[in-house]
Amino acid sequence: MAGGGFATAPANGVEFEAKITPIVIISCIMAATGGLMFGYDVGVSGGVTSMPDFLKKFFPVVYRKVEAGADKDSNYCKYDNQGLQLFTSSLYLAGLTATFFASYTTRTLGRRPTMLIAGVFFIIGVILNAAAHNLAMLIAGRILLGCGVGFANQAVPLFLSEIAPTKIRGGLNILFQLNVTIGILFANLVNYGTAKIKGGWGWRLSLGLAGVPALLLTVGALLVTETPNSLVERGRLDEGKAVLRKIRGTDNVEPEFADLLEASRLAKEVKHPFRNLLQRRNRPQLVIAVALQIFQQCTGINAIMFYAPVLFSTLGFGNDAALYSAVVTGAVNVLSTVVSIYSVDKVGRRVLLLEAGVQMFFSQVVIAIILGIKVTDHSQNLSKAFAILVVVLICTYVAAFAWSWGPLGWLIPSETFPLETRSAGQSVTVCVNLLFTFIIAQAFLSMLCHFKFGIFLFFSSWVLVMSVFVMFLLPETKNIPIEEMTERVWKKHWYWARFMDDHHDDQVFASGDVNGKKSNGKSNGFDPSTRL
Repeated sequence: MAGGGFATAPANGVEFEAKITPIVIISCIMAATGGLMFGYDVGVSGGVTSMPDFLKKFFPVVYRKVEAGADKDSNYCKYDNQGLQLFTSSLYLAGLTATFFASYTTRTLGRRPTMLIAGVFFIIGVILNAAAHNLAMLIAGRILLGCGVGFANQAVPLFLSEIAPTKIRGGLNILFQLNVTIGILFANLVNYGTAKIKGGWGWRLSLGLAGVPALLLTVGALLVTETPNSLVERGRLDEGKAVLRKIRGTDNVEPEFADLLEASRLAKEVKHPFRNLLQRRNRPQLVIAVALQIFQQCTGINAIMFYAPVLFSTLGFGNDAALYSAVVTGAVNVLSTVVSIYSVDKVGRRVLLLEAGVQMFFSQVVIAIILGIKVTDHSQNLSKAFAILVVVLICTYVAAFAWSWGPLGWLIPSETFPLETRSAGQSVTVCVNLLFTFIIAQAFLSMLCHFKFGIFLFFSSWVLVMSVFVMFLLPETKNIPIEEMTERVWKKHWYWARFMDDHHDDQVFASGDVNGKKSNGKSNGFDPSTRL
C-alpha cells in the first residue's frame, strides 16, 4: 500500500503524479548499503592503524615511534609515515581509476549490474584484507575495495536520484550518506571492541567484518529494480514504462515518461558524453559538481574520520579513550545526517550549506586556538576539561558537515546533470572526490606533523571559501524534477544563465539583457549586482 501521494509541476505546467510506494523505499534502502561499505572502509582504517598489533606486523617503524613516546618525536609526528598513509589512501586511488570503467557499465549495462559488480569487488577485497600476511596482500585488498567504492559511488547516487519521486528525492538520496555515516560508526564500535582482544588478531576481525555490508550490497543489487531512466536510455521502452508505473504507484505516468523519452532522445544524439561535458551549456553543472567534491574534502572531514583514533591519541587521549571519542563523533555523524534527510526537501540545499559553513568555521578556529596553547611538540597540558571541549567542538564540526557537505556533495551533482551527460558527469564527480580524498588521506598525517594545530586553520579557511561559493554560485534545486533542471534552474540563475546557449541568445537579442537573466528579474541564486 502506498505511503502517500503528491504531484509535481514542471515548467511546462504538466503534473508528474507520484506516490511514495514501498518498492521505492525498499529499493533505495537496499541500494544505499553501498554507502555502508564505503563508510565502514573509511572508519575501519583509522582504528586499525592505531592498534599496536597491526602496527607491529605491518608498520614496525611507526610502532617503534609510538612506543618511544613524545620524548623522541613530536606529539604531532608520531604517525607520520608514507606507508601507513598509503594503506589508507590506496583505496581511493583505485576507486578513482575504477570510476571510468563504472561510467561505461552504468550507461551500457545499467545502474543495478554496476552495483552488483561493486559488491563482488568488496567481497574479494575483504577476504584479502582479513587474511593478509604481508603489506603487499594488505594493499591489494585495499585496492580491490577501492574498485568497489568506484563502482558503488558511481551507480548508487544515480540510482537513488532517478528512482525517487521529486518531492522526496533529496531525502532518499541522502540515504546513501546516512549509510556512509552508519558504516563509520559501525567501524568505530568494532574497532573499540577488537582493540581489547588479546592475541594480536583483533585487527583481522575489524577488517573481516567489512564482509557484512559487502554481502548486503550484493544481495540488495540482486533484489532491486532497475531505474526507468536507465531502461529507456538503453531502448527498453515498454519495460521502462512498466517500472515507472510500478515505482510511482499510478497508471498516469505519461507526462513523466514523455520527459524520459525526450531526455533519452537527446542522450542518444551524444556519441561522446565526456567530450559533451565540456560544451558551454554543460559547464555550470560540471563546475558545480567538481567544486562540490573539492570543497567536500577540503572541509577536512575525511582527515578527521580516517584518523579520528590517531588524532585523539596525538592530542593525549589514551588508546581506549581515543577509540571511544571516535565512536562518539561517529554517532553524532549518523544523527546529524538524519537531520539532513528531514530538512533537505523543506529548507533547501543552500540554507543547510550556508548554516553549516558558519558552524564548521568557528568550531575549527576554536579547536586550533586550544591546541595551539595546550599541545606543544613534546608536552601535553590538555586537562580533562579541555579534552572534553575538543571532543565537543569536533562533534559540533562533524554535525554541521553531516547535515550539509556530506550528503549534499553527492546529492546535488546526481540531480543536476541532464540524462545525456549524467553517467559521465557522475563519473567525473566520483573521480574528483576520490582524487582529493586520496590527496588528503595521503598527506594528512604529514600535514599534521608540519602544520600542527594550524591544520584546523588550514581547513577552516577552505570552509570560508566554499561558503562564499555557495552564496553566489550554487542554485537551489529543491523540489525541481530531475529532467527539468535546465529550464527551471540554470536558465534562471543570475550567472549560469549566460552559459545556456539558446536562452542566452534569445535574451541578449530580444531584450538586450547582456547578463543572460530572465527579463522578469526572477533568478535562482544570490545575485550580487542586485542584492548587495
